[in-house]
Amino acid sequence: MTRSLDVSAYLRRIGLDGLGGPPSVESLVRLHRAHVERVPYEYFHIWLEHPTSVEPLESAGRILSGRGGYCFHLNGAFSLLLAKLGYQVSRHVGGVQGSADGPAGATGNHLALTVSGLPAERCPDGVWFVDVGLGDALHDPLPLVEGVHRQGPFEYRLRPSEAEPGGWRFDHDPRGSFFGMDFRAEAAEMSAFAVEHHELSTSPQSSFRKVMSVQRRDVAGIDCLRGLSLIRIGSEEGTSALSGRRDYFEALADVFGLTLEEVSAERKDELWRRLSDANEKWLTSTVSTASSASSASSASREPEHAGG
Repeated sequence: MTRSLDVSAYLRRIGLDGLGGPPSVESLVRLHRAHVERVPYEYFHIWLEHPTSVEPLESAGRILSGRGGYCFHLNGAFSLLLAKLGYQVSRHVGGVQGSADGPAGATGNHLALTVSGLPAERCPDGVWFVDVGLGDALHDPLPLVEGVHRQGPFEYRLRPSEAEPGGWRFDHDPRGSFFGMDFRAEAAEMSAFAVEHHELSTSPQSSFRKVMSVQRRDVAGIDCLRGLSLIRIGSEEGTSALSGRRDYFEALADVFGLTLEEVSAERKDELWRRLSDANEKWLTSTVSTASSASSASSASREPEHAGG
């Protein structure tokens, strides 16, 4: 774990070496875009049995080594970077709602961010919803005002939360991997996420332990590696089945920038066996529960984003 954040190294990691000047909307947008494009949403630490914490410096150190993380890691590290760059950033307890039938509200399975003090024409109060940890969702930060927002091929909505009085609700695009997310208005400390992080990482019921998913957002769409299927949504849509170990790890490196260089060949072999077995179980479960094309579509989303 790094003892203090190396801001210059972090900026190099996301391709913004030399970014300077005081906090601004323009720089915040650049930082947000660069982060979601360069640092993937992934949780290989769970599949490799490498315990992690929610400590932002630890998460930043892992990002600097070439890895990604899920929301507690990505937004935790990003909030630390923003604070070091002079932004007024707050962390908030949130909750990802996986489907319309799932529970709404700030259940604690997500860490959301806001940045204040940056008024703009479309954000008169100067408060922005910032989230680099939602995988296939935001490309840019959103002004924290009620309304519909379009980013590339996707449409999102921000509105006051019905489940969290005083809080906010993010409604995802219908093609997204989850239904929506609520977060509380009050700021929270990182310690508020430690218990849920442990549960998501270790519980046999956690979707993170059932199917591996890697996601990366860009201006034109989403790349997602779910199980052994490489999926593109947005520009040039399509799905490719990865038939072997070599194809899988090449896709990780070429599409998501994940080389897993720190993982030995033997551990990669073990990881591949676990991924293959889990994918087979997931496909079998999906086929057995899907009685129609529409229910099959719904089932294909189920393992995504139970939180984090």
